[in-house]
Amino acid sequence: MRVVITGAGGFVGSALLQRLATSGRLSPNTPQISELVAVDSVVSGGPEGAVILEGDIRDASVQQRIAEKPCDVIFHLAAVPGGAAARDYDLGWSVNVEATAALFAAVAAQDNPARLVFSSSIGVFGVPLPKDRVDDATLPLPTMSYGAQKLMMEILLADYARRGLIDGIAVRLPGIIARPRQPGGHLSAYMSDILHALAAGEKFTCPVSRTAASWFMSRRRCVDNLVHAATASAEALGDRRCFNLPALHLTMDELVEGVVEHFGPSVRDLVDYAPDATLEAQFGAYPPIETAIADAAGFVHDGAAADLVSRALDLESTKTANTGAVA
Repeated sequence: MRVVITGAGGFVGSALLQRLATSGRLSPNTPQISELVAVDSVVSGGPEGAVILEGDIRDASVQQRIAEKPCDVIFHLAAVPGGAAARDYDLGWSVNVEATAALFAAVAAQDNPARLVFSSSIGVFGVPLPKDRVDDATLPLPTMSYGAQKLMMEILLADYARRGLIDGIAVRLPGIIARPRQPGGHLSAYMSDILHALAAGEKFTCPVSRTAASWFMSRRRCVDNLVHAATASAEALGDRRCFNLPALHLTMDELVEGVVEHFGPSVRDLVDYAPDATLEAQFGAYPPIETAIADAAGFVHDGAAADLVSRALDLESTKTANTGAVA
């Protein structure tokens, strides 16, 4: 089985790469991975045995190398994120649309359809969101270039799937935490930064209000769901190949309470709030989300705020390392 991951050097892609390199297969019921290809501009510390392909996803030679042998599964995670795509429209368009469309076409040209898992985004909905809920029937109306670009590629992938050229599935990712504290193109970085700060006992000024509500998923759970998307049967997925993933709907207060369960009540005093109205309208005014299609197909969220924090900060692994316990 040949498996390709684009964006393999990124936050989610690197964790997915490590998972597959360690397990050697997508699931106990799938064949051994014979070639695991990691594609990104930089893939730092790639696992032993993986084929590292460093280069620009827009480069025709990189796309040719991806498709030089048939793919069984391809995870297309490479993208220019929301804030960066807004600041540099040409860059966002060239990566999120042109390079993605070219990659889809290259994969569609192989004799046997590959399962292609495309990481789309809740950014396809735009703002304002409906007040009561978002569900599988909610109309995508993006208000950022990133969301518009992701929606275009959802439609293209669905058309390839309808024609039987790609066994495609697009999953709309919510806010994935906890990203490293570093400059990047993610306007929603505060969702991760608050966890790192409180875990370190540092004060944190939150740029949205305590009642601002968002959809959250840990990186570990995100990888679980991406792997499930690669292995779920066509019958389980049905005809609808672009849909929302289950996510925890939490206010910032509720997220902080999840941290309290691990680090104690003193962390509440470390947080103050200085809401940015524009940022909160874009990322902190989310209603409950209902994901009937994904639920029926076996996708899952993190369960509860404390579980989300534990996975997001990898607290179970840290505890195991510190105590010598066996997980």
